Amino acid sequence: MKQRAIAFVQSLRFQANRNKRRLLLLVLAVLLAPPAARAAGIGDILTLIKSITSTIEGAIGGALGGIQSLQNMVNNFRQQIIWPLDQLNQARAFAAATQAQYGGLMFQIQAIKNNSATLTNPSQLESLFRNGQPGSIGQFQPLYTSVYGNIPSATDARLLQRNMIDMDDAFAQGSLKTTVLSDQTTQKMLAFADSIERQSATAAPGSAPMLATQAGISELESQAYLAKVLASELRQEAAKLAHQNSLLKQSAASTRNLMNQAQQVLTHP
Repeated sequence: MKQRAIAFVQSLRFQANRNKRRLLLLVLAVLLAPPAARAAGIGDILTLIKSITSTIEGAIGGALGGIQSLQNMVNNFRQQIIWPLDQLNQARAFAAATQAQYGGLMFQIQAIKNNSATLTNPSQLESLFRNGQPGSIGQFQPLYTSVYGNIPSATDARLLQRNMIDMDDAFAQGSLKTTVLSDQTTQKMLAFADSIERQSATAAPGSAPMLATQAGISELESQAYLAKVLASELRQEAAKLAHQNSLLKQSAASTRNLMNQAQQVLTHP
């Protein structure tokens, strides 16, 4: 409907320009004509000019006025019904006031440091897995070893015990590394949330679905990272169960050996 109206307006403008050119040529012809001819046909020419002028001001002008009125009605419908301007301004003001009221408090909460270790090596390790920088994951192994020690040598512990220690260390380091990735993801999500909040305060009418789509995509990413963290916790719990079962197996083996030794003592002549 709008395209047809625009095409109609352009057609009327073209006709008006064409009539103006014809009128200009007619005036020039009158001026260049001989005095006798001008005197003879001046009345007819004036009548023609009045007719053209009345046509331009009447039919064409009325159509243009109707189109302008229709455009005003459409704009008023958009501003008063679809996107009420006063309510949009209220929503923008509310978003800006909320951001100004709670933005500083949220930043202070995010900046709180929870580091609790006091010694040198534990403090460095704690700072490492709290910094939210995946690029520092490569530094985990030496700091972890300096805090929790190395795996005992083959002469100091049995193979089963060394395997259990190695697996426990592997799962512990894996969980710590996952927390680093989780912290980085949290920082990205908070930054993205701040961006959407700022956009909502200055968003144009009709752009709300786009912002909602961005927020939905961000929520899906957050759910994916949450699933990754939950998977890490499940692996850690599985490692604990495996460790406990291994201790039970070792206890059963020790009990069996003790019973065999006691039986040998009782049956010894």
